[in-house]
Amino acid sequence: MTAVQTTSWHRPLLGLAAVMGVLAIACLVGVFADPRQLLGVNIWEKPLKFAISTAVYAITWAWLIGQLGRFRRIAWWAGTASAVLLAIELAIIVGAAAFGVTSHFNVSTALSTALWAIMAFSISALWIATFVASVLLFRNPLGDPARTLAIRWGALIALVGMGLAFLMTAPTTGQLDDYQGIVGAHAVGVADGGPGLPLLGWSTVAGDLRIPHFVGMHALQLIPLALIVIELLSRRVARLRDPGVRWRLVAVMSATYVAVLGLLTWQALRGQSIVRPDASTLMVTGAIAALAIAAGAVSLHRQRDDRAPRRGTRHHVETRAEEEREGAVVELR
Repeated sequence: MTAVQTTSWHRPLLGLAAVMGVLAIACLVGVFADPRQLLGVNIWEKPLKFAISTAVYAITWAWLIGQLGRFRRIAWWAGTASAVLLAIELAIIVGAAAFGVTSHFNVSTALSTALWAIMAFSISALWIATFVASVLLFRNPLGDPARTLAIRWGALIALVGMGLAFLMTAPTTGQLDDYQGIVGAHAVGVADGGPGLPLLGWSTVAGDLRIPHFVGMHALQLIPLALIVIELLSRRVARLRDPGVRWRLVAVMSATYVAVLGLLTWQALRGQSIVRPDASTLMVTGAIAALAIAAGAVSLHRQRDDRAPRRGTRHHVETRAEEEREGAVVELR
């Protein structure tokens, strides 16, 4: 198995990840030390979640950019731009939390409007920078075929997940009818700030667009991690040692991931809570699971077929001749 060789790390992104680690610790302390709440949760929970997510993003891309042999300078600038843009976004989020006001969708004052405009620009530019870096992943070898597929599909799905954030920026019907200085929302069907899952905050009574956004965005980590599990299992499961089998399994996982992302987006847009799926959602979920299991089984089974001698090949002819000779010996006896 050919391993991807780490040649260097993207230092600006690596530095950003270190800062996010410190920020996450500070926010965690704030959760217990500062009792203030905003939209029903502690004011430091949001910066904490963004710090962790940003650290994961930064570490992943710092490593990936270090793998690129071609167009590395372009990738370096894309990564540096991403680090700066993310730092700006986190600075606004932390500042808003410190003052006890919302950062996203807030256009209630001139300052809040300006800060939200800066964040909107940063998010859009970040998507473009990530798109450039992702394109470069398709222009460079990244190890064996399964690893290459996992990284490329992970990056592609992550781009879609990042893009889903733009669905949250449209004003809701309630905001259009009764403007209160907020334009945009995470929840669909209810106002932000209702009952939600612990820490994550995802609505338990309505749809929540943060769910497909989160799931899609972290495909870049989850799909390659799933491949790592397969590679570890290959030490005990002989069929998984075949590169073709691993490649097919990654393809199945990627297609399943896309289907799940589509399902979560559809569920959220219908205003349906993640913890209260209806019959249609359950039916589609079952269909996706059944197809994924069937496709995975076929991928594993084909490895056995690939090893069997094919009719017309030299191996097949030699095997057939040997069988005929053994049959003739039996008849003579």
